[in-house]
Amino acid sequence: MTDSTPYDLLIGAARVRCAATGLDGPGAVAVRGERIAAAGPAVNGPARTRLDFPGGLLLPGLVDLHAHPARGGSRYGIDPDEHLLPRGVTTVLSQGDAGAGNWPAYRDRVIGAARTRVRLAIHLSRRGESDPDCPYGSLDDADVAACAAAIEDGGELIWGIAVNTGASIGIDPRAVLDRALQAAERTGRPLLFGTRMQSDWPLDEQLPLLRAGDVVTYCFNPLAEGVVRGGRVRECVREARRRGVLFDVGHGMISFSFPVAEAALGEGFWPDTISSDQYRRHVGSRPQHDLALTVSKVIAAGMPEAEAFRRATLRPAELLGLDGEIGALRPGMCADLTVLERSPVDGAETLRDAGGVERSGTRWVPRLTVRAGRVVADPAPERL
Repeated sequence: MTDSTPYDLLIGAARVRCAATGLDGPGAVAVRGERIAAAGPAVNGPARTRLDFPGGLLLPGLVDLHAHPARGGSRYGIDPDEHLLPRGVTTVLSQGDAGAGNWPAYRDRVIGAARTRVRLAIHLSRRGESDPDCPYGSLDDADVAACAAAIEDGGELIWGIAVNTGASIGIDPRAVLDRALQAAERTGRPLLFGTRMQSDWPLDEQLPLLRAGDVVTYCFNPLAEGVVRGGRVRECVREARRRGVLFDVGHGMISFSFPVAEAALGEGFWPDTISSDQYRRHVGSRPQHDLALTVSKVIAAGMPEAEAFRRATLRPAELLGLDGEIGALRPGMCADLTVLERSPVDGAETLRDAGGVERSGTRWVPRLTVRAGRVVADPAPERL
């Protein structure tokens, strides 16, 4: 291919934004094959397909660091190609939908077969989330050796280990975290950690156990042992961040509170990543819960827009070790792209947190997804 070869796809938008390159203004992204050929304000030329979004925001494909892509075998699972990819998410990390016992099936049915790029934070329980009630029948299910063997088998497809110590696990949360850390040390992998949010195990005792690179999810939850207490970010949280522990939103059904997010953001405590924790109970929600809506809420809570989009594109790509491939609009990178538009076009609408608290803000909605150069949702493009 030469520079005179027509582009396969050319997408223009009112704003092209890339945290890695500093792009933020009117422009276009050109694609040849599966790769970005050019991006910026002066990009133009003949193209087999041209799409223009005069009210759109063109970004690298969204990266959701905590959701539940699955095709059977998980009580939380949603088909990523049906529920995530059309919503602008081109890459997603599964929070524990499979464990060592069902890892081979997950690899074949989901990672290997989905158009969406999927990585796994493998469940410490060898059963994963296959049981309809609880991942642990007993502590024996927290099988360190089996988890480590699955990670060795999975290689780069398994990013880390998912461990949730919430009340629903039904067994000793301290023992579960201890075994997760054993498996993490044995394999050199990080944890995606759902803290114990109840007062029977203080956060002050949990966070010192974590290591640099471990990710605490559900960071804006309103429960007893959360990041914010008495309207202030807790010192144990700040100390953990100083040691390199990372913090992720993980909205889900209960883990995003406007008052908590506003208190944290107001003190300059910004999440490292913004994730949706989108799963089965969100199917058919109105408005549809997705990563773009979660980003919209974080912006409404006070995070600068540019920083919020960085934490749903470049930053999670970096944490997944994929920043040489995705998360930016550089020539040669995979052509994973997302176009968002404001709803409504002018003004603001009511956004609600997990507890029903309301704030006014812009809701960003997915308009187009491109995965590896192929349009996922085609809005009747002009064909040249």
